[in-house]
Amino acid sequence: MTKNIKIIGISGSLRQNSYNTATLHAAASLLPESATLEIVDLSGIPIFNEDDEAKGVPQVVIDFKEKLAKADAILIATPEYNYSIPPVIKNALDWASRGNDLPLKGKPLAMVTASLGMLSGGYVQHHLRRVCAKLEMKTVNKRQVLITNASKKFSPDSKLIDELAKKSLSNLMGELVDKTNAIMSAKAEGF
Repeated sequence: MTKNIKIIGISGSLRQNSYNTATLHAAASLLPESATLEIVDLSGIPIFNEDDEAKGVPQVVIDFKEKLAKADAILIATPEYNYSIPPVIKNALDWASRGNDLPLKGKPLAMVTASLGMLSGGYVQHHLRRVCAKLEMKTVNKRQVLITNASKKFSPDSKLIDELAKKSLSNLMGELVDKTNAIMSAKAEGF
């Protein structure tokens, strides 16, 4: 079964010229024609607070969860902050985990990290895998995809120019699309 796969892309950086947001744009350009990627802006999502939630879930969170629910798969591109998950990603995942509607449950997930350093990215992906496993997401990439020394791998206008990084990202996108197709086929057959 092949259908047009809708992927939601989430950046763990709010910075205007973020290498991780640029990575999402690169990923969109590397997708097969049977898939699309929409990048969701997390900047308007308030910090999670149960007191605020009790007063009513903010509309921006409702909209975010609806986009996640309509997606077939999720791609997270994130930097590593102090060996862990940036607050903007963790906050968005916390909001998405609340309530009876769990839009991430069973969704295929791929992750990638772009960083300025040589070694950055492994810890954040490890921590994200643990959080996303709790959310019952299906992580597809067994190997970590890390775009290190990002300032040398992107052009001044934020285009991914490193061929090895493009190949790794393209392989990741292929893996995400294949896993998503397999999950959708299994669901269609009643599994």
